[in-house]
Amino acid sequence: MATSAAGRRWRTAGRYALLVAVAVVVLFPIWVMLVGAFKPGNKVLQDPLLPTSVTLDTLRDAWRDGKLGRALVNSTIVALIVTVAQVVTSVLSAYAFAFLRFPGRTLLFALFLATLLVPFEATVVVNRETVQDLGWLNSFQGLAVPFLATAFGTFLVRQVFLTLPKDLREAARMDGLGHLGFLREVAVPLARPTLGALALFGFLASWNQYLWPTVISTDDDWNTVQSGLRTLSQAQIDRPNLVIAGTVIVALPIFVVLLVFQRQLVRGLTAGAVKG
Repeated sequence: MATSAAGRRWRTAGRYALLVAVAVVVLFPIWVMLVGAFKPGNKVLQDPLLPTSVTLDTLRDAWRDGKLGRALVNSTIVALIVTVAQVVTSVLSAYAFAFLRFPGRTLLFALFLATLLVPFEATVVVNRETVQDLGWLNSFQGLAVPFLATAFGTFLVRQVFLTLPKDLREAARMDGLGHLGFLREVAVPLARPTLGALALFGFLASWNQYLWPTVISTDDDWNTVQSGLRTLSQAQIDRPNLVIAGTVIVALPIFVVLLVFQRQLVRGLTAGAVKG
């Protein structure tokens, strides 16, 4: 028994050592970025791993030169529009594919999934011409409309809806609930963890968009955070830590969102993994 207890302690110690090693590997780039962001430009290469000569001037300069205040507002508005729209369109289309019976449903769903195989870069030129013809360059609708629906969201929510017992739909019909009533009162509440994860994914993907805002924004006032970092890197080639400071500012909202909604994310990813 003593040998068994000693073996368990060694296994526990090994697990913790592995976790510490992984944490160091993951957090090391973040530490280097933070150290560089809080150093003046002429000291960034001196003791790059130690927080010497700490100053907030680099963050202030990055905020001003990159116009990150306006970029943060633009990205927040676009990300919220895209997130809400993706959740709504995913719920409605997933309900149709999961509960409604109509000719060609399987084929149409296969076509939905096929769009996941088409990279966005292959359609960016056509989308840009369409947005320009509509007069949506340098506008929130131009930034958001191409991403209001997602086949991935439809697939994810449909899989959750398919796990709901058919008896629920029959009982709801007997109680006088129509499609929208069943969706609102039964289906959506039961799929809430998955919808939370989908919303978080949509927000992060929209926040990190680089190519599309760069293509349709010709005015710096319509830059998103990624475009603002590009402008900052082009204007301050001789101050590399200025871009690092801008990256810290841009990443801060993401860390806050992940910290606040981490439980919802885990619940959404594990929903349906265990059957009771």
